Amino acid sequence: MRHASTTLKKIFADTLRREAGDDAPLLAWPLACGSKVAEKTSAIGYSDGVLTVEVPDATWQQQLQGLNRQYLAALKQISAQPVSTIKFVVRNQSERPSR
Repeated sequence: MRHASTTLKKIFADTLRREAGDDAPLLAWPLACGSKVAEKTSAIGYSDGVLTVEVPDATWQQQLQGLNRQYLAALKQISAQPVSTIKFVVRNQSERPSR
């Protein structure tokens, strides 16, 4: 099963490099960080080598900042657009839709 996962990841990365253009880092984020982190975060912007990722709270922000090098290395393998920095921003509570 691991072999199939590796193959699918490679196919996705190749397609992303070829087709995604400027959006490549945004689309690559879930693959770089993994499904559990991707469920709680969102890549919301990319400009001049900086990928901005929205996180639920300050605790998430601190924890993911500690994994910054790992994520940058993963993005380098996947994205054709260079990512030199990941900026983790806390989701603004006031912008949440009312229930």
